[in-house]
Amino acid sequence: MQEVTNPFSAWENFYVIVGSAGGALTGLQFVVIALLTELRKKRTLDQLDAFATPTIVHFCAVLLIGSLLSAPWESLTSAAIALGLVGGVGIIYTALVARRVRHQTDYALVLEDWLFHTALPFVAYAAVLAAGLTVLHHTVDAAFGVAGASLLLLFIGVHNAWDTVTFIATEKSTLGEAERVSANEDP
Repeated sequence: MQEVTNPFSAWENFYVIVGSAGGALTGLQFVVIALLTELRKKRTLDQLDAFATPTIVHFCAVLLIGSLLSAPWESLTSAAIALGLVGGVGIIYTALVARRVRHQTDYALVLEDWLFHTALPFVAYAAVLAAGLTVLHHTVDAAFGVAGASLLLLFIGVHNAWDTVTFIATEKSTLGEAERVSANEDP
């Protein structure tokens, strides 16, 4: 039996690092969601579906891509199919997120929100799909493309998690200030 050389083996350390970061940040996002429950103003399921769940999905996609490209594939065709599926499903999911973001009514999005919740994830998943479609003939370019897409998804997740935490912190301090003001008012 002839041993198949995995062109992604040179990327193994990269995917171990990026995939591990995706896994660790997924756990951290659960802490963020737990903090949301402490606010007096409750979040709706629409908000969680539009903003929190996609962050988890992006982190898990990074973990999945890292795992897929570290696997000892029998042929490059199998890796190409796996990448194509991740990219295609990611594009469909991003369209679903865009719909959810548009239909939730509790938060008015600004340009930065649209970029980090819809546009940039679409670009990242499109790059993964393109890598899956081209990896057989342009292996090096595809490897760099999927690496860039993985980092982009990781940075999108970090940005969105940070946005959520700062929103929680500022809303918590605003709620606390409102409670102090109402407690100091005479009945």
